[in-house]
Amino acid sequence: MLREAFSSVTKLHGYIISRIDTRVKDYPLMQSPLQMTSILLAYVVFSVYIGPRMMANRKPFGLNRAMIIYNLSMVLLNAYIVYEFMMSGWATTFTWKCDLIDVTTSPQALRMIRVAWLFYFSKFVELFDTVFFVLRKKQTQITFLHVFHHSFMPWSWWWGVALTPAGGMGSFHAMVNSTVHVIMYTYYGLSASGPRFQKYLWWKKHMTAIQLTQFILISIHISQYYFMEKCDYQMPLWIHLIWMYGIFFFLLFSNFWVQAYIKGNRLPVADHKPSQNGSTNGHIVMNGKPHTNGHAHPYENGNIVMGKVKKI
Repeated sequence: MLREAFSSVTKLHGYIISRIDTRVKDYPLMQSPLQMTSILLAYVVFSVYIGPRMMANRKPFGLNRAMIIYNLSMVLLNAYIVYEFMMSGWATTFTWKCDLIDVTTSPQALRMIRVAWLFYFSKFVELFDTVFFVLRKKQTQITFLHVFHHSFMPWSWWWGVALTPAGGMGSFHAMVNSTVHVIMYTYYGLSASGPRFQKYLWWKKHMTAIQLTQFILISIHISQYYFMEKCDYQMPLWIHLIWMYGIFFFLLFSNFWVQAYIKGNRLPVADHKPSQNGSTNGHIVMNGKPHTNGHAHPYENGNIVMGKVKKI
């Protein structure tokens, strides 16, 4: 039985590799799903087990300079990704309606493929958000949703880049997401720059509104598919998944808005400190994304435990 199971897995793996678009086979981390899956599994283990225990009896590292450089680099990287998405179709030849997957080797298609892969690769760079949390002992920021989002996004995008790297209308959400990240990493960089920059962070509350707007735009754009008289998009599965993604995260962030700004739920006073990809004044933020279920995960003796957010 084990031999049959192994044979089936091997055949499935071979089939997946055979389906990888020849235009991306030479790109890093695109030869097999096993490479990126191994990296992401190691990330999860480090984030929730090895890292917290490694730092349990150590003082937090002071990494402000490193965070400033990192956040500035992420601003520039995401700005470049937005520009390339625009130039490879969204600001040139796309209709913003039923834009099909490009299967050619035209200069525009190859440019779209390069930026799609770069967006995918940027999700691995973003894993350093969590590394900073661990090394600075900001374990309350490493919630289930934070780890899930950081690991699921690059994992799911591998399939999109591997099978349909020039994804047409399916690439819109990546461009929007990178635009939002330009704004958010700018905020993180200012937050890490010290108290003298706090006066420039008055727009912290609006970051949640920016996130909600992102999911609204993604959902509206992709929903066009269901109302078009004819759209021969080659991978309808991507349409359905993107639509569900937009709705799901819109609901989560709407819940955070209610919890944080209407009901007034906040983190305990002890956590009212600026942190990498966090916020000030006790607002719950994960990777620039507010904690959406009204709970935090306090850190005790190197372990992650569940805890309620109290009102103050």
